[in-house]
Amino acid sequence: MRTQIAPATALQQISRLALLASIVDSVDDAIISVTLDGIITSWNPAAERMYGYSIEEAVGRPISIVIPSEKQQHAQALLHGVADGTPVVRYETVRVRKSGDLVPVSVMVSPVRDDEESDVVGAASVERDITDRLKFENRVRAASEYARSLIEASLDPLVTISPDGKITDLNEATARVTGRSRDSLIGTDFADNFTNPETARESYRRVFAEGSVTDYSLTICHRNGRQVEVLYNASLYKDSGGKVLGVVAAARDVTAQRRAESELAAQREAEMKRLAELERFHELTVGRELKMIELKQEIAELTARLDAAEARA
Repeated sequence: MRTQIAPATALQQISRLALLASIVDSVDDAIISVTLDGIITSWNPAAERMYGYSIEEAVGRPISIVIPSEKQQHAQALLHGVADGTPVVRYETVRVRKSGDLVPVSVMVSPVRDDEESDVVGAASVERDITDRLKFENRVRAASEYARSLIEASLDPLVTISPDGKITDLNEATARVTGRSRDSLIGTDFADNFTNPETARESYRRVFAEGSVTDYSLTICHRNGRQVEVLYNASLYKDSGGKVLGVVAAARDVTAQRRAESELAAQREAEMKRLAELERFHELTVGRELKMIELKQEIAELTARLDAAEARA
């Protein structure tokens, strides 16, 4: 036998129920209740707007009217779970409107109990149209993929570095020049990939202190021991609020350039040596020629004096 409810208490309950009904009618989310057999027992105005069925059209009909055929089995399994005492379930799925159009939704299903709060008699579902959110996520994903494709298209190694010097991202060119995979590099110390780690640490410290560095000379050490000379250009990158997130650095491989410069310097040194030798040879040659001229002059003068002496005799 149920306990009689005092009039004042009854009025309070009625007021509370009226408030709840007002809230249900005013929210933007579709709020639907169904029996454990899947028959719709309540359908708020947001559900009307979302699915195109009026309250009169929806109540008393199976919830399957808004569930695509391929999702029917999953919906039945959820109701069975609710009947067995499964707590609140949250998931994302697709519903179908009266017009036949599909709409992506987020769904939260919870059990509905009887007046004694003991037996589960149905399920309540709060459903939200997530079309705009998914469009935004797709735009963000597309922008991210585009940015990623630009990064990977770069032939130069690119890395991002956290304030504590850890690698947070890199492109394939970085993996190639170090001989290490992307996964093995992320989270490791940026400086450990160079022949002089302390010089490498100084490079990103200067970026945090000064905002950027240009043509900073470093030597990357490949895992097989091969060394690659690079010039790093790096600057800070920030979030939309201006907070510094880290450093983005691009390295230009100058190994071939340095080799060519070394070869050119060696060639110039050899040419200078050869020029010096030629100059010394020239000096010797000219000196010899001058001495021959002087000797000829002396011979000529001596001959002239002898001829003059003979003539006087």
